[in-house]
Amino acid sequence: MEQKNFYITTTLPYVNSKPHMGHALEFVQADVIARYQKMLGKALFFNTGTDEHGQKIYEKAIAEGKDPQAYCDEYAEKFKVILTKLNILSEIHFIRTTDPHHIKAAQHFWKLCEENGDIYKKNYKVKYCVGCELEKTDSELVDGKCPIHPNLELQEIEEENYFFKFSNYQRPLLDFYEKNPDFVVPDFRFNEIKNFVEGGLMDFSISRVKEKMPWGIPVPGDEAQVMYVWFDALINYISTLGWPEDSTQFERFWGTIETPNALQIAGKDNLRQQSAMWQAMLLSAKLPTSKQIIIHGFITSEGQKMSKSLGNIIDPFEVAEKYSTDALRYWLTREMNTFEDGDFTWDRFAESYNGGLANGLGNLVSRVMKMAFTNEVSVTREMDFATDAAFESFRSHLDRYEIKKAADEIWKLIAELDKKIQETEPFRLVKTEPEKAKEIIKELLAELWKIAYMTAPFLPETSEKIFFALRNPKELPMPLFPRM
Repeated sequence: MEQKNFYITTTLPYVNSKPHMGHALEFVQADVIARYQKMLGKALFFNTGTDEHGQKIYEKAIAEGKDPQAYCDEYAEKFKVILTKLNILSEIHFIRTTDPHHIKAAQHFWKLCEENGDIYKKNYKVKYCVGCELEKTDSELVDGKCPIHPNLELQEIEEENYFFKFSNYQRPLLDFYEKNPDFVVPDFRFNEIKNFVEGGLMDFSISRVKEKMPWGIPVPGDEAQVMYVWFDALINYISTLGWPEDSTQFERFWGTIETPNALQIAGKDNLRQQSAMWQAMLLSAKLPTSKQIIIHGFITSEGQKMSKSLGNIIDPFEVAEKYSTDALRYWLTREMNTFEDGDFTWDRFAESYNGGLANGLGNLVSRVMKMAFTNEVSVTREMDFATDAAFESFRSHLDRYEIKKAADEIWKLIAELDKKIQETEPFRLVKTEPEKAKEIIKELLAELWKIAYMTAPFLPETSEKIFFALRNPKELPMPLFPRM
């Protein structure tokens, strides 16, 4: 029986810098999936927010001479603004890890794992990457550096902290993966995490000494320590539902142990945290696991990872301002490979805009609506797509979260309609066989209804404009995408 409630969450960005294109990618991918599920009539819980504790944020706030909470407040607002700019669904839930309820939920989660015997205290010494917020073994380093954050110096940490018994969950995780063969999408990422777990798991630190790093949630029963990263941030996925108090909403959207319901989307640098560490934590707390994890790649620029030091960071605000929000959403969903890295350059973006939007979708809508206007043709009833092959292919791709492939189905249809216009030439046929020409124009209008419907999760503003034009054929619409 198909679940009528749908839960999706992004990861929570750290507030140590303003939103970048990687954040925009994840927000838009999640939004496409959420809008599609909403179109299917499902009740939706869509979560995002900001991760506001930890050493990176504390150090950044101090460096800027700001109170950490005031610093977090400022940056949380920047992320709320980018959600609006990207036209993310307005009913999205925005959680902050400094919210009082989240703090209580994280402490309650800690106690559940502690009661299960999975939390203990020990002295240790480790190499630590602040960028990843993870301990690093020598085998994970390249030339003594973290391969993901090669510009950051590794920290040598030596202190007494609490640890989570991750090592207890090697067999339970492998059994879980075997029972859920599509748990991580795509397959090659699933193989990656299975290989990691098969290689053996090391317990990981979940607290820091408050005297050294005060910006965190107090450890229950030990005010000298604060929770660090994973036993704080990851809990947001369930605290946002009102857990542990609101068991009804929690079960409705997160699911049960027998029927988990939560879909999570994350970047490839979060694979381990989301698909292994978080699942082990849920098993320890005796809570339902996630249902699936979708892993996307990075956005590079000229083949290099975007970074401040290289000066190649692309601001999503700037792209949306220059070209439009839907133009940015188009690039993120159709030009980016859904599961792998994609390269952004301004030239390539402009080429994509002109080819796919100005000369593609925009030009088709203008041509068809002009013929409908000139010949007083309209289609009063939206067509039934239930048995339509293109629509079924579109749906099957989105059911598997293949966002780019679903978008490609739309542009395949656009190309077919362009071809149909070239072959039938209804604009010429009206002079010799007006009734036949009108019939062809009606067919084109019916196909535009389908395109408007299929486009809605990807380019919501453009979809609305097409629907408006179809319902008002006596008005010629403005060009959807003026050529740049």
